[in-house]
Formats: sequence, C-alpha cells, structure tokens
Amino acid sequence: HSFPTRRLSDLESLLEKIDRDAPDAEALMSLNMALAKEYADIADYSRSFDHLVRGKSAGASRRDYSIERDEALFAAITTCFPEPVTTTDGHPSAEPIFIIGMPRSGTTLVERIISSHPDVKSAGELMNFGMALKQMSGSRTPALVDADTIERTCNIDWARLGEIYLSSTRPATGQKPRFVDKLPHNFLYAGHIARALPNARIVCLRRNPMDTCLSNFRQLFAPNSAYFDYSFDLLDTGRYYVLFDRLIKHWQRVLPGRILVLDYETLVDSQEVSSRRLLEFCGLSWHEDC
Repeated sequence: HSFPTRRLSDLESLLEKIDRDAPDAEALMSLNMALAKEYADIADYSRSFDHLVRGKSAGASRRDYSIERDEALFAAITTCFPEPVTTTDGHPSAEPIFIIGMPRSGTTLVERIISSHPDVKSAGELMNFGMALKQMSGSRTPALVDADTIERTCNIDWARLGEIYLSSTRPATGQKPRFVDKLPHNFLYAGHIARALPNARIVCLRRNPMDTCLSNFRQLFAPNSAYFDYSFDLLDTGRYYVLFDRLIKHWQRVLPGRILVLDYETLVDSQEVSSRRLLEFCGLSWHEDC
C-alpha cells in the first residue's frame, strides 16, 4: 500500500512517544487509542485492535471496576419492579420524551428526528432524573446510581419525583410543548420514569449486539463517569450488554405499552416509515422536517 507521508509520520511519532517516554496509564491509554485510530484509517485492523486493547487496558488500570457491581445494580432494579406497573400516581406532565438504549446504538439519530419537529426541543443528555432520584433516596453512597440508591426508591412519592425532575430542567425546557431527554443510560431508570411521569414517552434503541459491543469498546467515553466503566474490557462490555438485554425485556414485561423499542438497522433502512411510527407513539403529528 502507498500511504500519505504525513500518516506514516504520525504513526512513527506516536510509537516513539510510547517507547521513549514511558508514559503513565492515562497517557498510555490516549497514545494507544490514537494509534488504534491511525491504524484503522490505513485499514491495518489487526494492529488497530491490538492498540485498542492496550489502550483500554491501561485505562482500566485506573479504575476500580468489577462486573459484579453492575450485576448487583441490575438485580436491585428488577427486584424493585417485580410486577407490571398499572398505577398512574405520578406527575401528569406529558412534556418529556426519553430516548434510552446502549450508547452508540442510534439514540442521537432518533433525537435528531424527533427534535426536528416544531413542537419539540432537544434538551440533550440530562443527568437530571438520576440526580433527582438520588436526592429523594437519601442514599449517602458516592455513586449516582447503585444498589443502595435503587433499594431506597422502590416506594417514594412518585409525583414529587416527577416534579423535582421537571423543575430541574427549567429554563432549558418549557419553551415548546415537548422536550427530548436523550441520556442513553436512563434505561436504568425506566421503571422510576414510568411511575414518576406516567404520560411521558420512552423510546428504546436496539442495535446488533456485536456492533453495539465493538462500538462501545472502541469509544473513549466521559473519563470520569462510572456509567462507562464496563467499556474498558471487551468481555465486560459483552457481559454488560447481556445485563442491558435482560433489563429491557424485563421493562417490556412490567411496563406494557410504555416503551417503543426501535431497531437501529430498521430505522436506517426504512427511515420515513420508522419515523412515522416514532412520532405517532410520541403523540406528535407528522412533519416533513422529521
């Protein structure tokens, strides 16, 4: 192959830094992730993946993570909502549209489609619901969400939770009839959302498991967020996907009719048909901009 001189110079420079500077774990992670990108760009996928594994492994060494922590969290969630939710004792607002799913599964595409509607504003990836829940739980653990937090919120004032969440989104929201909250990991809170906001819409994206896991492993997410600790090991990423898959099936059982599950591949192949179904579920009229 014949590659641009600049590309080869980039590779040589990065390799020299690793060999010469004996960088710390964070630098080693960044340098290897950069090399993974460089090698992928010249279609040397074997070397790219090797540096990806090295980079993520260096990143993992800076974290105290075990999949058992997330297994305990997911178990607490399903225990908190064992049976179908039929009550509607939450806040009556129908403003929020929650887009949930694994990261890198098409949630941004759906956000763009819905927020193209003139009655909808995109509020971005809000941490507000999880923070409102943590506040109401009284849990003093350092994590925003963990088994302790969930166990303390199985029977709370649902209308109050909805009110705290909505109030916390102002003044960014309230300017249009509806708004989109596109934090993928809100799938952890789908039961709480359904109880606190019985008229809110929840849309869940699903993508091919192999594509989802590889895309999560390749991505360097927000470095200080515990949401993404699983993504520093490929096996942990696969294990986390299994937990996600089981939880979404649980939500479909205990929250009948509350979650619209969309397949990313179907959305891409049949965008208008999928978009019409999406808008109908959200209670929005069709608009060509979508």
